[in-house]
Amino acid sequence: MTTANMTAALKESPGNNALTFSEEQAMLLDSAKSFCGDKSDINAVRGLLKSDSGYNPNVWHEMVALGWTGIAIPEQYGGFAMGLGSTVPVIESMGRHLLGTALITSTLAAQAILRGGSEAQRQQWLPKIVAGTVGSMALLDNEDWGAKLCGVTATFKGSGSPSEIALSGKKLLVADATVADFFIVSVDHNGNAALAIVEASQLAEGAITANTLIDETKRAATVDFSGVTLQPDALLPHSEQALKDVRLIGALLTAAEATGTSAATLDCIVSYLTSRIQFGRLIGSYQSLKHPTVEILLQMDSARSLIYHAATLFDKGLDEAPVEADTEIACRMAKAQATETLLFAGDRAVQFHGGMGFTYDCDAMLYIRRAQWAQHQYGDAQHHRLHLAKLLLD
Repeated sequence: MTTANMTAALKESPGNNALTFSEEQAMLLDSAKSFCGDKSDINAVRGLLKSDSGYNPNVWHEMVALGWTGIAIPEQYGGFAMGLGSTVPVIESMGRHLLGTALITSTLAAQAILRGGSEAQRQQWLPKIVAGTVGSMALLDNEDWGAKLCGVTATFKGSGSPSEIALSGKKLLVADATVADFFIVSVDHNGNAALAIVEASQLAEGAITANTLIDETKRAATVDFSGVTLQPDALLPHSEQALKDVRLIGALLTAAEATGTSAATLDCIVSYLTSRIQFGRLIGSYQSLKHPTVEILLQMDSARSLIYHAATLFDKGLDEAPVEADTEIACRMAKAQATETLLFAGDRAVQFHGGMGFTYDCDAMLYIRRAQWAQHQYGDAQHHRLHLAKLLLD
C-alpha cells in the first residue's frame, strides 16, 4: 500500500482530517530551532559520538529549565498542559540538529503513567519527570514490534497479602537505559500484558549492557530485570490501553524526529549540489540530481503535514484519553511516510557525494545511519501499513 493510496483512502474516509498549526506550536518551533542550532551544531554532534550518554548533561539541564519535559504533563503535576501536539515541533527541531537527549524516552514514560497509572503513581512520578528525572520504556523482547508475548514475566512471590511480585527476563534495545532513573517495563502478568515501574536502583549490578548502534547519536542497552522484586502498587492499573497508546505516541515522536532529520539531510544535499563543480558546471545543474532532490522536498512536506495532522488530533482530544481510530491512523501514516522519506534522503545524500559520501568524515553518513535506526523504532513502514490496511480498507 503506497503513501499515495493511503492518503487517498484517508481523504475518502469519514474520519477527522483536521490540520492546524497553532501559535503555541509556532513559538515552540522557533524557540527549539534557535536552541538546538546553538547547542548542537555538527561539530558538537560529532564530539559526542563516542561519549557514554550521547548528549551533554548541561544541555539536558537547560532543556529541563525551558520546561520541555513538562510540555505534555497536566498542570496539577507541575507541567504546562500544552498537549502532546506541542511536543512535536520540539522533537522535530531536535531531529534537524541531531540533538540526542532523553526527552523522547522521558515523554513516553510520562504518557504511560498519565494514561495507565493510578493517581498515586501520577502524583509520585510526573512532577519528578518535569524536574528532569529520566524515564525509559522497556518494551522490546525481540526485534518484532508486532510481537504479542512479553519476555519479562511477573509472578507473585510468597503467600502474604499483598504478595510481592518477582520479575525475570530481559528487554532489548532500551533507549537511554544507562542514564534512566526508572523504567516502564512491559511484563507478562498472569498471562496478560501489564506495565510495571522499576527504579534503576532496584536492578542487579551489571544488569545493563550497552548496545552498539548503527546510529551513533543514540544510546540503548539490554536490561536484565531478573531478580527485581516489586510491590503490587508498582503495576499500572490500566496497562493494556496505555501500552497501545504509548506505541502510537512513540511512532509519532519518532516520525517528528525523522522529519526534522530529513530537513537537515536536504540542507546537506543542496549545499553540496550548489558548491561542487564538475566538468565546468555545478553538479546541481544536472537533472538526474535535481529531480531526486525535489522528490525529497515533496516527501518531506508530506511527512510534515502528516505529523502535524496527528498533533492536531491529539490537541483536539484529551491527551490522557485512549487514542481514537482517527488519531491512530494519523500516527501510523506519519511514521510510515517520515521514516521512508529519511531513508530515501539519506541514501541520496551518500550517493550524491560520490566516493566521499561513503566515508566517515562525510556528514551524509550521520543521516543515513539515523534513517536506518529510525525506520525500525516503534514499527517500520510495513508494520504500520499492515495496520492501516485494516483501519482504512476493511
